[in-house]
Amino acid sequence: MKLKKDKVGLFNYTLKNTAGEEIDSSSEQPMAYLHGYGNLIPGLEKEMLSKTVGNKFNTTIKAVDAYGEIAEHLIQKEVPLSMFQGVKNIEVGMRFEAQAEGGGVHSVIITEKNDDTVTVDGNHPLAGQELTFEIEITAVRNATKEEIEHKHAHGDGGHQH
Repeated sequence: MKLKKDKVGLFNYTLKNTAGEEIDSSSEQPMAYLHGYGNLIPGLEKEMLSKTVGNKFNTTIKAVDAYGEIAEHLIQKEVPLSMFQGVKNIEVGMRFEAQAEGGGVHSVIITEKNDDTVTVDGNHPLAGQELTFEIEITAVRNATKEEIEHKHAHGDGGHQH
């Protein structure tokens, strides 16, 4: 069975940056995803199309097809420390949930700190990076009606709940 829309694929992966440093791994606990619903970064989902059980491959995904290029409008400089009420000792690297325009919540990270202000970056931590995946397809199955309705695979490793 080949991976295509409405199929659930399980795969092991190792993710590396351009320096060859490991960023993430499935640690031999296969990840399940429903193909065709944007549950993976676009470049990786495209590479998974038509793969079958046992396929092993490496692929490098450009930033634009991964987590996107760095969006400068998501970087805000000179944000007053007073905006972080109740938080003591704000440090570079801390991540916060910020209220976005329109009422949604957006994750930001502190990238610079001055005496009274900070710089926050709302880009995904892997934005602007080319990513290399080592993939092994461990299973492909038909999605359930419920998975298709919910637009994602269910359960640990794709088992139903």
